[in-house]
Amino acid sequence: MDFCKILRACVLAIVASLLVALPQGMASAGSRGTHTLNYFQTSEVEVDGRAATRVEIGMDRRSVDYSAAPSAIRRNELRVRMEKTKRGEVRENIQVNSRFVKGVRLEEQADGSLVAHIEADRPLKEGDYAVTEAERVRRKRIPYRLVIDVFEPQAEQAPSTVEGVQDHTIILDPGHGGSDTGAVGPDGVTEASVTLPVAMKTRDILEASGAKVVMTRTTDVDVYGPNASDHDELQARVDVGLRTPGTDIFVSIHCNAFSNPGAHGMETFYYPKTDADYRLAALLNEELLAAGGRHNRGVKQARFYVMRHSDVPASLVELAFITNPEEEALLADDGYQQKLAEAIARGIARYFREG
Repeated sequence: MDFCKILRACVLAIVASLLVALPQGMASAGSRGTHTLNYFQTSEVEVDGRAATRVEIGMDRRSVDYSAAPSAIRRNELRVRMEKTKRGEVRENIQVNSRFVKGVRLEEQADGSLVAHIEADRPLKEGDYAVTEAERVRRKRIPYRLVIDVFEPQAEQAPSTVEGVQDHTIILDPGHGGSDTGAVGPDGVTEASVTLPVAMKTRDILEASGAKVVMTRTTDVDVYGPNASDHDELQARVDVGLRTPGTDIFVSIHCNAFSNPGAHGMETFYYPKTDADYRLAALLNEELLAAGGRHNRGVKQARFYVMRHSDVPASLVELAFITNPEEEALLADDGYQQKLAEAIARGIARYFREG
């Protein structure tokens, strides 16, 4: 065998050994390349008997890595993130004339991903949408697609109920609001935007169970007035309870915050005016732990203004750390807010039943 043949055989042997040594999936560079969008279509469909607006985003290759979730800030928006994807020739802003989707905005990210902002006709929660992949249809020249279905709203369910609160009067205080957003999470979720819906969901459960519930606020406003002093704002919340005949308890709802984003968990507070203050905080703590599944930081004594100055047993609950990215996402989720509301209602019901 001459020198050229020997050299050629060596080169082929080396190439073959390198291909064998590559991890599975790396031999084909095409499967890991950048996806380029080349198709957009919307339609009205029915999925398992439920009407939906379907958004189809096509691309030049299959198996895009994607994730989907409602925006924590714009509650009417579904954000679908596609890794290693370019917009291609598809328009950046697309107006959609459909029942459940108003528009789509495609935004390329600095890291090479692309986010599709799907503007829905209402705030979305789990079960209101689905995202799947679809194979190409050669004979119709339809490419590989990401299929996003936004479903019609489901019928509202009657609020759950608890036993033991009938004829009792409860003050619910959603922390912050108006000119005071409270703490802000890394994705922009504000404390005030969490405490109000949790308090209102709690109110609905308690009222459906026969209680009288008075809220310190029912919209995104200051209780005393814009830009009031801390003292005036806090006293205005206390005054709601003081001027409500027959008030039994006062519960203030908050989200925790800390400079370290790793801080996590829930906790409840009391000021020892009576033994009943601790008992209320302890029962709320037990129910929030069971429902929320977060680390329990315990039942703690504190000198918070609304607890010290209320003339009835009072507790302040910290639902979770809004400055923790994982807990911020939970706090912004409608389903998780409902779990927290049910836990607070159960804790209040136990306070009256077991007193």
